[in-house]
Amino acid sequence: MGIERVVDNTTHEEDTEEQIIEQSLRPINFAEYIGQERLKKNLKLAIDAVKKRDDGTTLDHVLLYGPPGLGKTTMANVIAHELGANLKVTTGPAIERAGDLASILTNLQEGDVLFIDEIHRLRRAVEEILYSAMEDYKLDIVVGKGPAANSIRLDLPHFTVIGATTRTGSLAGPLRDRFGITHRLEYYKEPEIKQIIKRTAGLLNTPIKEEAAEMLATRSRLTPRIANRITKRVRDYADVNGDGIIDSNIATAALKLMEIDELGLDPADRNMLKLMLENYGDRPVGLTTIAALTGDEVNTIEDYYEPFLIQLGFIEKTPRGRKVTLKGREHLKHN
Repeated sequence: MGIERVVDNTTHEEDTEEQIIEQSLRPINFAEYIGQERLKKNLKLAIDAVKKRDDGTTLDHVLLYGPPGLGKTTMANVIAHELGANLKVTTGPAIERAGDLASILTNLQEGDVLFIDEIHRLRRAVEEILYSAMEDYKLDIVVGKGPAANSIRLDLPHFTVIGATTRTGSLAGPLRDRFGITHRLEYYKEPEIKQIIKRTAGLLNTPIKEEAAEMLATRSRLTPRIANRITKRVRDYADVNGDGIIDSNIATAALKLMEIDELGLDPADRNMLKLMLENYGDRPVGLTTIAALTGDEVNTIEDYYEPFLIQLGFIEKTPRGRKVTLKGREHLKHN
């Protein structure tokens, strides 16, 4: 059985209340969006150029990639807002058939932005229809079956696709080539995470002391989504066990309760490292085996555990699997 993650950076789509709170914390324009300065500069230039031309052209299609929780969905919302465009949102797994995509595309208006999260999970048959839609703004539909089948080409309004993925390597080359703007979102710096925490506390009407914000920033895995969730949990602790103010004592006690260590690892991270060492020692371990040991899915290990542990230097990839490093061993000894 898997251990519940405290520093979970999944989207919690099934939790409507959680989604509403997260949406309320999201910045809506470049001025409010903290971090990712290189990305913001490049996108702002492209958007300003489109606005200045004012000739009916739309922003090039945009591909955003990187580990979960770094703000790809938020950036899609910001781009649409800066363009003054309507944003339509879907996911790769939600578009099961070519007809699903056709329905979405034919309901777009001129200048709309279509955001496709987890775009690497689109089916190949769906991808092939998306090629001509992105390149020529045409939709090819086959009517009928067998020898009597006919192909009809429909004109589509000009629109911009924003794709988000944690796995660019899983994207088909022809689809990847249709994105004119491609950017990787990087892990944030601690001062940026501290800014995000202070902004979130302000939006939650919760006073937070400087030293407490610094403490939470070091535990947030350089990831805004996790920073926001930890801030909300600590806010709850402050409301129940204090006077509603997050200071260093409240932050320390709340983090201890959540078992988040000084680097941001939670019990699930430490459990995975411990199981790898106990069962395999210095030998490499395959992803399927790690998933069996922890009770998680392979994709969960690859997308949500690995990136930060690799970033810390606690595990390394080898041709035969994953290994816990000496640095990872030392951390476990003291936590």
